[in-house]
Amino acid sequence: MASVLTDRTSRAVNTYTYTSRPRALPCQRRRYRDNFLQEEEPMRYGNIMYDRRVIRGNTYALQTGQLPGQPDPLELQRQQQAKRRALARKRAQEQLRPRTPEPLEGRKHVDVQTELYLEEIADRMVEVDVECQTDAFLDRPSTPLFIPAKTGKDVDTEILEGELFDFDLEVKPMLEVLVGKTIEQSLLEVMEEEELANLQAMQYAYEEIRNIELAEVQRLEEQERRHREEKERRKQQQWEMVNKHKETSQKIAARVFAQRYLADLLPSVFSSLRDSGYFYDPIERDIEMGFLPWLMDEVEKTMEYSMVGRTVLDMLIREVVEKRLSMYENKENKHQSLRPKDEHGGPGVLEAGRVPKATWGWTGPIAF
Repeated sequence: MASVLTDRTSRAVNTYTYTSRPRALPCQRRRYRDNFLQEEEPMRYGNIMYDRRVIRGNTYALQTGQLPGQPDPLELQRQQQAKRRALARKRAQEQLRPRTPEPLEGRKHVDVQTELYLEEIADRMVEVDVECQTDAFLDRPSTPLFIPAKTGKDVDTEILEGELFDFDLEVKPMLEVLVGKTIEQSLLEVMEEEELANLQAMQYAYEEIRNIELAEVQRLEEQERRHREEKERRKQQQWEMVNKHKETSQKIAARVFAQRYLADLLPSVFSSLRDSGYFYDPIERDIEMGFLPWLMDEVEKTMEYSMVGRTVLDMLIREVVEKRLSMYENKENKHQSLRPKDEHGGPGVLEAGRVPKATWGWTGPIAF
């Protein structure tokens, strides 16, 4: 919306445009003559942070948006590119289309009719309305061949005899030229045929000589091939003979060396295998591996049992002897206390720690 304000103090007229109608700022207090003021439009409160008219950031790099009613520049650019591509495609098709060659000097191209029946060409065709009524239930006749109506005017002229040209007089140089050219062409053809015949004869002679030479070359090549094959076969036979002789000598040398080496190898191998235990008597092996270990175990068990018995017997004998000795010592002490003491210490005195032989009741072995 546009409005024009006029400055009353000056005659100059200044115009400007704005997007909203100017209005006075609202006032909270009552003003004078409020009743006489006209009713203003309702206030629309908004946040200035979301107003698109407020520019934020650097104003030098301001990107102006598209105004309503203006075409999109990208769309215009795409349309222009499409038009240019269409024009280029049309121009290329026109260049590729076959055209009539340019006329020679002193001539010009004229449009002519190439149809079977000529007709007058006019800017506006003559149109005539014709109506007809056919009888009912009549068969439709066959369509006649279309022959366009004759247009234009026929023009003719009269040519008297001998007016244009004299046939006998005019045809003589033409006949001379035709006959001369025919005879000349015939002579050239005859000479060409003779030359071709000579060339063919020379070619036949050359081919015969070449075939003879080729046969001789093939014979020599075949002879050389046979000599070469015979030479290769002889060389192969000699090489096989030398290889067989060499192989035979190597086999003989290897056999002699193997016999000499194995003469002492077999006894030593068998002796080492026998010592290692690979060759053995099954009965002796069974006795050594089965009977002797069992026998030794049984002997050890028997010896162990006998040793245990002897140990137990020695312990019992020692215990019995100690008990008997203690008993006899006690008895000896009692007898000494009952006997009078010998003043002189004669032989009647018993030695301490000895038991008289007469006191033993049994002098043989003790059985338990």
